[in-house]
Amino acid sequence: MGSAHRGSAAGLVLHPSKPVDRSVETIMAFTRTHEVRVVAREVDRDRVPGGVDLVSEGEFVGGVDFVVALGGDGTMLGAMRLMVGRPVPVLGVNHGNLGFLVEVIPEALPSALERLTEGDFTIERHACLEAEGTGGIATRFGFNDVVLGRPGRVGAVSVDLIVNDQRFGYYRCDAVVVSTPTGSTAYSYAAGGPILSPSSDAVVITPVAPMSGVSRPVVLGAQDRVRFTVAQDSAPVAVDVDGIPSGALGHGDELAAVLRREAAHVVRFSSAEHAGRSSVKLSLLDLPLRPDQLLELIPPDLRRDAARLRDRAPGTSWHPPPDEP
Repeated sequence: MGSAHRGSAAGLVLHPSKPVDRSVETIMAFTRTHEVRVVAREVDRDRVPGGVDLVSEGEFVGGVDFVVALGGDGTMLGAMRLMVGRPVPVLGVNHGNLGFLVEVIPEALPSALERLTEGDFTIERHACLEAEGTGGIATRFGFNDVVLGRPGRVGAVSVDLIVNDQRFGYYRCDAVVVSTPTGSTAYSYAAGGPILSPSSDAVVITPVAPMSGVSRPVVLGAQDRVRFTVAQDSAPVAVDVDGIPSGALGHGDELAAVLRREAAHVVRFSSAEHAGRSSVKLSLLDLPLRPDQLLELIPPDLRRDAARLRDRAPGTSWHPPPDEP
């Protein structure tokens, strides 16, 4: 397991447009006192200060000991895809909005870097889908999902489902979503698919607006190899991987997907705290929690502050829970 030890190399992955300068400055200040080399890819040449070594993508992937992703979940996913061939710890710093993967806010970055130095963190392992398609797939690795959809929303996607070389019916629908456990809370969930535990070795296939054929989500094991063949009555099929346009399929073309275990190592400082924040976000999506359950997810110091404010307000009868001091 890598860490920010002296002589190691820290790789920066930046959001393409959000201002992340202050976090970069924090990292540079830290690395100067800890003798850690900072590297970035040539693509970020105009967004990093002097003192950052610019390298090719291949040198970046082969040389960093850990990665700091500055952005939101999209930036984090990009960093994870980048390092699939050589998983190293990836720390996400949240410069976005709703983040399931990123854990650290910019204000907490100095202490997070210190904990990296001390090895005071755990690793959360993530699987991804590895996709192969007729004619090639531009983005092959999806930590959320691989989607077969309709370009221009014309016609219907019509594909045969083959699992481990056995035919299991067909789909005729607006789109087919193949999702990892991480991605099961995204497009698949919006289309009516189940939420998979992050610890499960599984893949879920969810049709979007099914017209005929398989109409329910299907959950498969990690060892199952999924393949789709485009039928003659299908509209042209566009392939998106983690929301990125990645290819196109025509009649008779195929797309295969298999789950790749431990494709990324995500840094976690407090698994319980991260899980609590994720529970709140899921409740906002459509997993309602009771008021007392929501209260348990609020940090104790914030609960105490809220209790004091409410007690001062005239006419209020709210009091902190009995276990609060």
